Amino acid sequence: MTANNGYAYEYSDRIGFSRCDVNNVLSITSLIDAFQDASIFQSEDAGVGIEFLRKQDLLWVLNYWEIEIERLPKLSERVTVGTYPYAFKSFIGYRNFYMKDEAGNYMVRANTTWTMVDTKKMAPAKAPENIVNAYTLGPKIEMTYSPRKVVLPDEKDCVMRTAGPRTVELHHLDGNMHVNNCQYINFALTAIGEDKEIKSLRADYRLQAHLKDKIYPVVYETGNVYTAALNGEDGKPYSVIEVTTG
Repeated sequence: MTANNGYAYEYSDRIGFSRCDVNNVLSITSLIDAFQDASIFQSEDAGVGIEFLRKQDLLWVLNYWEIEIERLPKLSERVTVGTYPYAFKSFIGYRNFYMKDEAGNYMVRANTTWTMVDTKKMAPAKAPENIVNAYTLGPKIEMTYSPRKVVLPDEKDCVMRTAGPRTVELHHLDGNMHVNNCQYINFALTAIGEDKEIKSLRADYRLQAHLKDKIYPVVYETGNVYTAALNGEDGKPYSVIEVTTG
């Protein structure tokens, strides 16, 4: 694992069979897992990882993903996974991710927004200086930066359909005992249809789902754009996922 340009945290990876889809390319959920691992590795190595935050009664909560895909790596392909924060504003952190091929070409670019939460008050908390100073900020990656909120299409302008409800099980949870961000995307892709070539993805996280909660997906189709609202029993979305296909 190496640092690049003094700000990016990178690790080398090779695409295994268990992480591929039916076309023997890296699955979307495995891609996001790799990105998530990169940010955890960087924070752990910087001394401000999960246990450090827990002792401070703090937690980073992911609010938003935006991912642009040139292509996904194939089975056995060697890649570099990287990440770095590019801004902190009070209780909000902004972080880029990328995946490059062996020649150093970008395959995937991503942007994320995070909120620091005081776990005792369950309210946003300004990121302490010692946490902010543990990182070196890098420049924003050249990519699209869409509005943070994913807006549902007008019902009269799209085709709507519902998918079968999902029950949150233990394997959907992370160490914070709520549904892992990647699992919401898995729920959405299952509802949308996993046979599509994805060129971009946006995920807007709004509420936290917990063990045994019910999730009711509603899919809005507008041309090559699919938007999945992952609703709770009250009709309010835990997350809204937008996928643009090629």
